[in-house]
Amino acid sequence: MAGKIKPCTAQERPRLLLVEDDAGVRRSLQLLLQAKGFDVRAYAAGAALLADPLADKACCIVADYNMDDLDGLDVLSGLRSRGWAGPAILITAFPSPQLAKAAADAGYSIVLDKPFREHVLIDTLTKLVGPVAQSVT
Repeated sequence: MAGKIKPCTAQERPRLLLVEDDAGVRRSLQLLLQAKGFDVRAYAAGAALLADPLADKACCIVADYNMDDLDGLDVLSGLRSRGWAGPAILITAFPSPQLAKAAADAGYSIVLDKPFREHVLIDTLTKLVGPVAQSVT
């Protein structure tokens, strides 16, 4: 699927999808990404993300692998089946070579092992979606 991935178009604040079932991790990532200039739509469950009609307008997804309802592979599969072709980052506390292969086969650009340093996520997003202008408030 990597050949079908399209880069994000220039936007003032690129929209990211964030799906993470741990409320503390989700909120801290959401605040970090917003501070770095992204418009973040955050979800506690994969089904909630897939039910959001605005999800298709996002330029990138950051998804946890191990969640209660759908796993991160299922979430990306659901988006891809609707024609969404943006880059995707899988985050996991359970890394393995098998998961890395399954993630690549599903269309993930990269798998980041938890815990990761904030700059690793930001650097990865910058590579995938381009630099983001940060607004000064």
